[in-house]
Amino acid sequence: MEELKIQKLYTLAETIAAELFEGVVYPWEALPEIGAFIVKLGNCLPEDVYEKRGENVWVAKSAKVFPSAFIHGPAIIDEGAEIRHCAFIRGNAIVGKGAVVGNSTELKNVALFNKVQVPHYNYVGDSILGYKAHMGAGSITSNVKSDKTLVTVKAGTQRFETGLKKFGAMLGDEVEIGCNSVLNPGTVIGKSSNVYPTSSVRGYVPAHSIYKGEGQIVAKADKI
Repeated sequence: MEELKIQKLYTLAETIAAELFEGVVYPWEALPEIGAFIVKLGNCLPEDVYEKRGENVWVAKSAKVFPSAFIHGPAIIDEGAEIRHCAFIRGNAIVGKGAVVGNSTELKNVALFNKVQVPHYNYVGDSILGYKAHMGAGSITSNVKSDKTLVTVKAGTQRFETGLKKFGAMLGDEVEIGCNSVLNPGTVIGKSSNVYPTSSVRGYVPAHSIYKGEGQIVAKADKI
C-alpha cells in the first residue's frame, strides 16, 4: 500500500536520521535499528557542533537541556532542540533540529524529525514522528498489545504483519494529535491529518484527514 510507505509519510531531508530508512519500505521496519544507528552516526558527528555527554549520548551545543532532564544513551539531540524540565529519554532516541521534548515527557526507541513537539506529559515509544508533528498534552503512543501478540497494521481490508511486539505509532509530517488521545499499537497517520482530543485511534488514518472518532474520518475541507 503506497500510502504507508516512507516517502508518502516523511520528508527525509528533515531528519539527521535519513540513512536509517535506506533499504526499507515501511517506516516501522527501521524501529529495531535505531539504537545501533545512533551509535554509528554519533561517532561521526563533528565535535565543533556536538558534544558527547556520557555513554553514547551526543548533544548539539546549540540544544537546550534543562538540568532536571535525564538522557540515557544511545541518543542524539540535534541542533536547537529543547529538552525541558523532567523529560525522561530512556534510550534509542533521536531528537531532531528545533524539536521540543517537554515537561515529564518520556521517549523510548523513537525518531523525532525536525521541529516535532511532544511538549506536555507525553509518552512516545517505538514510534517515528515526522516533520512538525505535534502531540497535544497528555497524548501517548501505546506500544504493546494487551495480549502481547505481534502488532499488525490494519489499513482498510489490508493487513501488514510487522513481526514486532513493540510498535507505537507512525505519524507523518505535520500531523496534529489532540490532547489526551491514545494511539494504539500499529497506528499510522498520514501527512497533515488531525486527531480530535480524547480519541482512541487504531489502524490507518489517511493523509489530509480529520479523525473525529472510530468510523468517523473525513477529508479536510481544502482537499474535498
